Amino acid sequence: MTNNTMETQNYPWISSYGDVPYYLEYGTKSMACTVLDTAAREKDFTSLTFFGRKITYTALSENIEKTAKAFYGLGVRAGQRVMVCLPNVPQAIYCLYGLNRIGAVAVMVHPLSAVGEIAYDLNEASCDVAVTLDQFYSKFLDVMKERPVGKLIIARISDELPGILPLLYRLTSERKLPAVKETADVLRWNSFIKYSEGVSDDEYKFEKNPMEEAVVLFSGGTTGVSKGIMLSDYSFNALALQTEAMSHETINHSRMLAAMPVFHGFGLGVCIHTMMVAGGTSILVPRFNVKSYAELIKKNRPNFIAGVPTLFEAIARNTYLDGVDLSCLKGVFSGGDSLSIELKKKFDSFLKEHNCGVRIREGYGTTECVTASCLTPYNKEKEGSIGLPYPDTIFRICAPGTDEELPYNSEGEICIAGPSVMLGYINHPEENASTLHHCDDGKVWLHTGDLGLMDEEGFIYFKQRIKRMIVTSGYNVYPSQIENVLDAHKAVRMSCVIGVPDPYKMQKIKAFVVLNEGFSDSPELKESLMEHCSRNIAKYAMPYEIEVRADLPKTLVGKVAYTKLS
Repeated sequence: MTNNTMETQNYPWISSYGDVPYYLEYGTKSMACTVLDTAAREKDFTSLTFFGRKITYTALSENIEKTAKAFYGLGVRAGQRVMVCLPNVPQAIYCLYGLNRIGAVAVMVHPLSAVGEIAYDLNEASCDVAVTLDQFYSKFLDVMKERPVGKLIIARISDELPGILPLLYRLTSERKLPAVKETADVLRWNSFIKYSEGVSDDEYKFEKNPMEEAVVLFSGGTTGVSKGIMLSDYSFNALALQTEAMSHETINHSRMLAAMPVFHGFGLGVCIHTMMVAGGTSILVPRFNVKSYAELIKKNRPNFIAGVPTLFEAIARNTYLDGVDLSCLKGVFSGGDSLSIELKKKFDSFLKEHNCGVRIREGYGTTECVTASCLTPYNKEKEGSIGLPYPDTIFRICAPGTDEELPYNSEGEICIAGPSVMLGYINHPEENASTLHHCDDGKVWLHTGDLGLMDEEGFIYFKQRIKRMIVTSGYNVYPSQIENVLDAHKAVRMSCVIGVPDPYKMQKIKAFVVLNEGFSDSPELKESLMEHCSRNIAKYAMPYEIEVRADLPKTLVGKVAYTKLS
């Protein structure tokens, strides 16, 4: 992208970005080739750590190539989508870049999703190959009853552990899991990797167009229905270089605690791909809890941590880091949900008390542009602001539902144009048309569905979500999906789901139901409803309470007035 005089006239703040360049060069390589270039330079430096095991860039490169060959030997080809349903384990990274190496597309999915949700995602993305962990093997057998796949690849955590840990892990954890029965359709990871044998070095490599689809992440669109978001190599590579430019600190040879999941744009784009492009180390955290997270900080002394507000609230209110020196931290970033002013003050004080010279920096973004698209500068913050746009990224505030740009300090819909904006949703042309606006200025503007404003210096302020989407512990939850599940119960006539403020999760999920004739409110009925939900809804999206009402409030046109519920 080159400088544009009209942009500078319309957005004068972009010319005074301090030491952050507004325009960057992103290159024309794929995600995998970009990371392999880094590996060729860094060689023996550690790219990933996993339970103390250090994986050098050379080893990372070898595993990417071997995984790419295995997928190719299995029959996966350029343009084909493959579901990667894994937590933060090394195999997830090998699959991401290995698939990209052959021109295929990694569809990143939450492994704690319910059976019906995984089957839906397989259908939506047209996946015939899936990769998951042995602990989700039984779930996938149920998934395959609803939506068969051609090949299911089962990885194990123990295969990537160092020293005697594999033996200990198998004795304490994996022995409790159902044995994986290899068939023509089900392969253990080691059997899958053998498909790399016989594939020549020149056979599997694909010269990928970086502007085409590389990764699919699932999120809700403006209608609240879960959709597959198509993101390009260019978008991810741009995000990596933008984040590095905005960080102010050197990422090369720095350590990032990668607790944000790889099926989340924040975790995949910032905690993994940015670090791999910059030549840093990602410390993989497959399962989060506050105590183990604190132990990892003490043991690994990371330079960067990134998380949702729930994470920082939990760290600040627990004693696990009492007396720990945090001078190792060069950057602390919050995203995925709004960081309250009070929590920011609380965590800034926590950092200062622990000898840390930086403050928490809030960012903003959506999965429709991978993740972050603006960030609070290191040297200037404004109370309530989510920061300044990333390099090459333009924000404007429009009258909701239109392309009419509003003056500074006017509240409207946040719209974004820049290199990280998605290609579109899979199979949803109407939603694409309403979300991606191709305007006369030659840009594609992403209409986020969020309300906010911009001040004269270009600082962005997030106000509220136009959509009904609920954000709990950093995860997006869509009320209509939970309502559909509740309405399917024989006792329920109608339902409504809302988000209720919560000091820890930011929002928790509450459901209201009206019962059919012949049913009455009782502990047994609510237990039945909860059991019904647990079979069809991911754990993080479960209602904390179900309240029975005689009726639900309505608007003048007969719709449920969910804003009147609490």
